[in-house]
Amino acid sequence: MTNIGRRTFLRGMGTSALALPWMESLAVGSNHFQIPQRAAFYYVPIGVVRKTFFPGEEKSAVQQKFTNDSYDAGSTRSNIEVGLHDLQLTPTMKPLSGLKDKVTLITGLDRTFQPGTDVHAQCASCFLSSASPFSLKHTPYPQARSLDHIIADKIGRDTPFKTLEFSCNSHKDNKESIQFDNISWYGTEHVAPSMRDPLLAYRRLFKSDERSAYKNITDLVLDDARSLKKDLGYSDQQKFGEYFESIRAIETQISRLDGMKAELSKVELDVPMDGKMPRGEYIRLMGDLMVASLQSGLTNVATFMVGPERWDTPYLFESLFDKPKSHHMMSHNQGKFVEDLIKVDHFYMEQFAYLCEKMNRIEEVNGKSLLDNIMFTYGSGLGDGSTHQYSALPILVAGSGGGKLITGKHLNVSAKSGLVKKVGGTYKTPEGGVPLANLWLSQANAMGLKLDRFADSTGMISSLFA
Repeated sequence: MTNIGRRTFLRGMGTSALALPWMESLAVGSNHFQIPQRAAFYYVPIGVVRKTFFPGEEKSAVQQKFTNDSYDAGSTRSNIEVGLHDLQLTPTMKPLSGLKDKVTLITGLDRTFQPGTDVHAQCASCFLSSASPFSLKHTPYPQARSLDHIIADKIGRDTPFKTLEFSCNSHKDNKESIQFDNISWYGTEHVAPSMRDPLLAYRRLFKSDERSAYKNITDLVLDDARSLKKDLGYSDQQKFGEYFESIRAIETQISRLDGMKAELSKVELDVPMDGKMPRGEYIRLMGDLMVASLQSGLTNVATFMVGPERWDTPYLFESLFDKPKSHHMMSHNQGKFVEDLIKVDHFYMEQFAYLCEKMNRIEEVNGKSLLDNIMFTYGSGLGDGSTHQYSALPILVAGSGGGKLITGKHLNVSAKSGLVKKVGGTYKTPEGGVPLANLWLSQANAMGLKLDRFADSTGMISSLFA
């Protein structure tokens, strides 16, 4: 057959294109065919309840009352020794039990903090971009170009979308600045706008133009694909079918959502997206769009923000509560709402596990799964929403980036994680703290960037490599 090449697209009658997943048959004639480097980041706002997330902190005290100066988190100090350990899944991590051997927990990482500006704003805007404090003079935040765009310069050059940004905040009461609601930045104070409406995201990524708006896009693509299918091997035909079934499933959800929006538009209410569909379903649908984009080669780099920082607007977490609740408000009253907060942490972990499991079911041309061939990082810019500590962050990496990173382990990098104290009006990370940017540096170099430094990093995390 003719060498089709990796960047082949099946086109409908419109102007957009639907890319194929990785298939061995499309690589015929190429002696240098490689699975691409890929990375995705799943951001959880407002930290976690430490005692149910971190191994060794099961007996740590619950912060009974929030105070803005509650940075001495000595009571949360881990009793886990520095080094590599077998991964023990805590209650919050239980949804990952089926993928335990493909996940690595990294504890003891501390994020940059610059005194004088809001903690939550820095949580989000500096999570993937932390510069050294006060190194940028034209912004109140230590916020530089974020990691996703830096690595996309190398691994996203040949994809239709260099990066894709997804967000699950559909509220329109944007009382906070953009720093609270975005983790992806082209540069200091230059935000990379995220997709928030599943319908609009679907149309941008997978829909043909208005001439074919009344015909199923999958049918259009399959019509064009008939001549290609006969050239595919049996296993690739199976992958082909599974891929388009997943797209068809997304279409079904989108069609239902579109109908609901039409009905609700008759009511003069500003109803957030997850008021129209359950929040978990909304998150999973946005996640399905992200996974399909990574699978098909529309992008190799994606960010996924599961919720905004410090929004007091309540969400209805289906199956958890009988009425909407504010994650931020509960975090400041941990003594009263600790059990509810634990449920929210578990809920967000369930959505992360859903996406990991979906990636793990997608077989790629090297016989590995999409999850095996990606670095999919879960994290938050706070170690605890009640103490506002920006040290000892909750960080997980699912997948090994094609065998480059260790999996199935717990790596503790700091003996003094969880200790941030006020010294002379400035909050200091203690000696022995390891910058979060060390992980970003390690991931970037695992993808071939060969950086000497990233943001406020002090070096590579060598024990993270397989």
